[in-house]
Amino acid sequence: MRHTPIDSALFTQNRQRLCGLLEANSLAVLNANDALPVNADATLPVLPNSDLFYLSGIEQEESMLVLAPNAFSASNREILFLREPSALLKIWEGHKHSKEEASRISGIKNVRWLSEFPGIFHQLMCEAEHVYLNTNEHGRASIAVETRDARFIADCRLRYPLHDYRRLARLLHELRVVKAPAEIALLRKAIEVTDTAFQRVCRFVKPGVNEVEIEAEFVHEFTRHRAFFAYSPIIASGANACILHYNQNDQPCRKDDLLLLDVAAQYANYSADLTRTIPVKGRFTRRQKQVYNAVLRVMRAGIAGAVAGKLHRDWQREAQALMNEELLALGLLKSKDIKKQTPEKPACFKYFMHGLGHPLGLDVHDVGYTQRPFAPGWVLTVEPGIYLPEEGFGIRLENNVLVTEAGPVDLTATIPVEADEIEALMAT
Repeated sequence: MRHTPIDSALFTQNRQRLCGLLEANSLAVLNANDALPVNADATLPVLPNSDLFYLSGIEQEESMLVLAPNAFSASNREILFLREPSALLKIWEGHKHSKEEASRISGIKNVRWLSEFPGIFHQLMCEAEHVYLNTNEHGRASIAVETRDARFIADCRLRYPLHDYRRLARLLHELRVVKAPAEIALLRKAIEVTDTAFQRVCRFVKPGVNEVEIEAEFVHEFTRHRAFFAYSPIIASGANACILHYNQNDQPCRKDDLLLLDVAAQYANYSADLTRTIPVKGRFTRRQKQVYNAVLRVMRAGIAGAVAGKLHRDWQREAQALMNEELLALGLLKSKDIKKQTPEKPACFKYFMHGLGHPLGLDVHDVGYTQRPFAPGWVLTVEPGIYLPEEGFGIRLENNVLVTEAGPVDLTATIPVEADEIEALMAT
């Protein structure tokens, strides 16, 4: 565990909330993520399964969680299964959780070794009628590799074909999109680390520095604060900023370039998501500042508009309408362009072709039903942009906002974003 310990009350509360949504006489099973093979005998680092972590705080590979709220034996209503530590594992892979340690992390009293799973699971399946199994149901997910969950689902259906199988992801999406106060605190920590790293980079950037050197500055600051990159960093100078998911990060930064930094920290598996655009030489040109301030106004309006009860679709359309006005003022659109637009293709789409924002949490593009109105506890990114490849630059700005009953709270409000703030920071 790289981060400081989290109070197990969070995970206990999350399990209780989930169990309150299960049908009577049900059980639910969650699996850790696989260690994915690459070349020769190598594997990618194991990333904790977000759903398993949400319910248990456990990040260790091969772990399983079984919830059976109506099990006959009270001790079997929450069971965590782990790899059994051994002297050989300790030599080759290092520390593995003891039962006592796992119980302390998760708040689950009944912790068993994986070798016990088949027998206990069979007993619980004989008692249960409904079985909730998990899959990745994110709307933008591309499932190219069979997952541990998929293999488990196939095995369950083969061995127990007459049970009523149900989708666990549907319930978890409903729960995870609403963040508890403890989760907000972890997001604030990720944002705090991101802020520190961004300010370090602003003092470091100058003409001639390479994008990869800037990435290294982020690595240094994130690592020393027990954090990771929340996603592949985008460090895009000049026209590279017009590539939305640019990650080559190996080009020199020229004097008159703008530098788009879409980089944020993940702390305790909770992800910030920040974008700033800064002038390599420390001062914006007049044209750069005009476009920058247009994007900033759209972001400010998007933050103010992130209120409970609003639909994501309507929030997006409000931003597009305002962006149309900004692009008219910049001379990038004409009135006739707006008259010809359609709901599917607004006039601003030529220069602002992506969404205004998305839920944020354990995943950068976090789960949640964006067809439903925003509700208190949602955390959203707000990230408008204008991309001008013909002028050799793109500008995107992004903050993270908590929806509350009293209105939106900008969690990233302390991170410099006004053009004069950026220039002053870079001058220090």
